[in-house]
Amino acid sequence: MEKVIKIESISQINEFMGSEKPVHPLISVIDFSKVEMGNYNEPFRILTGFYSIFLKEETGCEFKYGRGHYDFEEGSLMFIAPNQSLTFEASTEEQKTAKGWGLFFHTDLIRGTFLANKMKEYTFFSYDSTEALQLSEKEKETISSVVEKIKIEYNQNIDIYSKDVIISNIELLLSYSKRFYGRQFITRSQQNQELLSKFNQFIDDYYKDNKAQTLGIPSVKYCAEQLNFSPNYLTDLLKKETGKSTQELIHLYLIDLAKTRLLEPSDSISEIAYGLGFEYPQYFSKMFKKNTGYTPAQYRHLN
Repeated sequence: MEKVIKIESISQINEFMGSEKPVHPLISVIDFSKVEMGNYNEPFRILTGFYSIFLKEETGCEFKYGRGHYDFEEGSLMFIAPNQSLTFEASTEEQKTAKGWGLFFHTDLIRGTFLANKMKEYTFFSYDSTEALQLSEKEKETISSVVEKIKIEYNQNIDIYSKDVIISNIELLLSYSKRFYGRQFITRSQQNQELLSKFNQFIDDYYKDNKAQTLGIPSVKYCAEQLNFSPNYLTDLLKKETGKSTQELIHLYLIDLAKTRLLEPSDSISEIAYGLGFEYPQYFSKMFKKNTGYTPAQYRHLN
């Protein structure tokens, strides 16, 4: 059975990684080249109660996160939200040769602050490991310099300004990460176009196979799973390509399909709604009018 290690506090993650006791109780930066984790010969999974950001600078430590395995490329950045699990599958020797750093900060550090309200904007905390941020050398230097400022700040004598400075730098790091993810989406434009084609084909096949009648309207989560992405990553990627979220694209497809079916007078509006996967016809009518300005009956009459 896979060993599960639950780590709730910053002091516990420092102890787990063989690092010295943290200076600050709610935040810590750990240099992987200076620590040595315990002797775990079998895969183990850790479940943390805080935010974690990893920068891997050398290959050799393989993780399993989300649905798949991921062998970090040099200069890749990975984000993990509280209560998400990460499985380590490296041998002890590989763990010892790992280089990079980890930034860990507890939710209590940002509780009640402006950053706590903004965390939902940083959707990459729920991406899968295969969707890690690949940094250029310059981007890696930028990110690492911000982390170093955070480390310097919490190692100084704590005063009334320390928390604000630390939180501002965390926000700066996350903003840079958001920008660099934008660059990554752009530089992978061809792959993104291929994904958009796969997404459209998937929706087409879903309705051609009449799956909606038994499974209902495909959810964002279901689409993402079938395409081997996390829901947030799929939405962010599609939004970069089309300007619309996964949910919006699904709705646009439904509207387009509904318009075609409404031209068939033999089908009632209720039959069309059920065929599209709506449990209640009134929900179909409400969505149709919201997107077209007409009720299904009005649209059918116009045509």
